[in-house]
Amino acid sequence: MDFVQSPDWPVAPQGALAANSAAARYGGAAPVPPSVGRAAPPATAAAAPPPSYRPPAAAGGTGAHRRTPPIPVKILVAGGFGVGKTTTVGAISEIVPLTTEAEMTIAGIGVDDPGQRSDKTTTTVAMDFGCVTIDRSLKLYLFGTPGQARFGFMWEDLARGALGALVVADSARLDDCYPAIDFFERAGLPFVVGVNAFDGQLAHDLNAVRWALAIGEHVPLVQFDARDRLSVRDALLVVLDRALDRAIRDKRA
Repeated sequence: MDFVQSPDWPVAPQGALAANSAAARYGGAAPVPPSVGRAAPPATAAAAPPPSYRPPAAAGGTGAHRRTPPIPVKILVAGGFGVGKTTTVGAISEIVPLTTEAEMTIAGIGVDDPGQRSDKTTTTVAMDFGCVTIDRSLKLYLFGTPGQARFGFMWEDLARGALGALVVADSARLDDCYPAIDFFERAGLPFVVGVNAFDGQLAHDLNAVRWALAIGEHVPLVQFDARDRLSVRDALLVVLDRALDRAIRDKRA
């Protein structure tokens, strides 16, 4: 069986400190053993007290070196029904996204139309939630809105405290994008229109989409893939840049 052998300590000369004694290892004075059968040795000067205990410094340091928590930023992911909002949140979220998907039933025929190219069988009935850390100083909290008109009353609550929005659009069904654009224009919230490339292609180019949506040049219009994490990241960075521009202008005003 395995065993551990004690080290062979050298034998100390007579009158010297043993190599494995506490005094030799820690530098203190060796205790004098009491004499056997003789009078006690004369008293010597008291040894210096050990230094006071000092707790180790915290790993994060103090003062300016202490790590501060990231700033939370709320971003909405909005758009029409079946354009890829839930997919967008799920592709970028660093946590398992919170979704409120419910099975579509025959009661929704003629009311919820996901389009001919979609095989969608579920729909968001409340919201989607996810988060992603941009760096040590910034963390995005993503709230996906429901796309059906009958859930429009929830948008006011979801938009409260948001700094910007990504409006997801399907170039083949631009009519579904109008309510979201109108909402954010009325609310005065910075937004970016992200055209989701279904099957890797667009039904119309970006210039035609801008004309059809009647949005000005000050509104960024980007193409992205809701299934690709890096593509979603790039679209959200445009939203952050737009929100930062708004914040700087408001501060100077």
